[in-house]
Amino acid sequence: MTQLRPDSTETDPAPEPQPRSPLDRYFRITQRGSSLSRELRGGITTFVAMSYIVLLNPLILGSSEDITGASLSNTELTTATALCAGAMTVLMGVVGNAPLAMAAGLGVIPVVAFTVAPEMTWAQAMGLVVLEGVCIVLMAISGVRERIINSIPPALKIALTVGIGLYIALVGLVSAGFVTRQPDAANTDVPVQLGPSGHLVGWPLGLFCLTLLLMIVLVARKVPGAILISIVTGTLLSILVNAVFNVPAERWGRTSPDLPSSLVATPDFGLFGNIDLFGGFVNAGVIAAVVFLFTLVLSGFFDAMGTITSVSGEAGLTNSEGKVHGMGRILLVDGVGAVGGGVTGSSPNTVFLESAAGVAEGARTGLASVVTGVLFAATMLFTPLAAVVPAQAAAPALVLVGGMMMAQVRNIPWHDEDFVIPVFLTVAIIPFTYSITNGVGAGLISYCAIKICKGRAKEIGWLLSVLALIFAVYFGIEGVKAVFGVS
Repeated sequence: MTQLRPDSTETDPAPEPQPRSPLDRYFRITQRGSSLSRELRGGITTFVAMSYIVLLNPLILGSSEDITGASLSNTELTTATALCAGAMTVLMGVVGNAPLAMAAGLGVIPVVAFTVAPEMTWAQAMGLVVLEGVCIVLMAISGVRERIINSIPPALKIALTVGIGLYIALVGLVSAGFVTRQPDAANTDVPVQLGPSGHLVGWPLGLFCLTLLLMIVLVARKVPGAILISIVTGTLLSILVNAVFNVPAERWGRTSPDLPSSLVATPDFGLFGNIDLFGGFVNAGVIAAVVFLFTLVLSGFFDAMGTITSVSGEAGLTNSEGKVHGMGRILLVDGVGAVGGGVTGSSPNTVFLESAAGVAEGARTGLASVVTGVLFAATMLFTPLAAVVPAQAAAPALVLVGGMMMAQVRNIPWHDEDFVIPVFLTVAIIPFTYSITNGVGAGLISYCAIKICKGRAKEIGWLLSVLALIFAVYFGIEGVKAVFGVS
């Protein structure tokens, strides 16, 4: 029998890859089987895939007014969006060491724009966003975040995603003018209609349809940066059409595609630090403000949890039990992102699913996130370009993202009668009332009612019961005020 030599490679384990530089050692690039070029390529790819948010966030937030009738300027919003996305993504890379990019969350922006802001001033709304971030940070540290997530049935979590998807798509269709409000003078019960008069009329709507089709085709063919390419193409065509055919400005809506006098401008930090932490509890009322805060937290951390887990899994950053390495630090940065979103005036920042595009290009460490963050920060200098993009070129992305979120409907257990109506109410009421809060509340209350009536109240749990009770008070707030004589 042949003896193996002590230095034989047949018995020795593979040597641990040695870091080549302090940068390599800090981000564990070699240890995770990556390289500097792969991290750079992955970071750039992620930026291209999600840079559309710099255009979409101003579109959504800028289309709403607060309780005083004030709206936010496109230039300020563009600066705030790029600033916060850049800072938070770099922080995720340095602290979390994960290829996860952050920006204003599409699932939460409509909550701020159309649910919270109309009930208070913008400063108070952003103050509520800061409080949301503080809550998420405390939950991440204490472990309460996981307990709340575990208390809500998976089917209702999926319904929330689907409902928000429909909501986002409807916002996009309305912003582009594809769907409009039916005039009361029409003497009809139909509340909305196609186009301005029941038909698609004019160049802007034609360009919206063309941009949407281009986006669908590019995404279907898995073209990197498909959304951004489509928005840029739609914008260039809009500029050309507007110049040749002299389209009336009102046809375009809030933003007319006129070339700016300069491509570069000094960033406008007018929204930075414009927050009122507790004023919203006065304007909207304590109960309503608490429900708004809960909805922001709910909308924010569910999406983040799913995104972090799925993208980290693709990057090979999970163990055999599916747990993400450094999850505590990642969740902490995610909470700080919400705080940063309120302070900058850009709405809560969270992890983006488009980070998977960078992972597909080889990103495995936080260095890729640092690259993405630096590119986001650089876009602050090009805010005049964002002011050129009309809703007809940017809104197709909302429709597309909404459709992607809608795909989660396949995971809903439609065979379980305990969930059919709660899920339906959640999905339907969110877009029909332009309120995520209303949809979540209707779903939770109906689910609890069904369980109680079937004698299975123990399946609900005390935490879910408290949440349902809060929503019941929220829906009946006018009656509660009447009972206690509060005006």
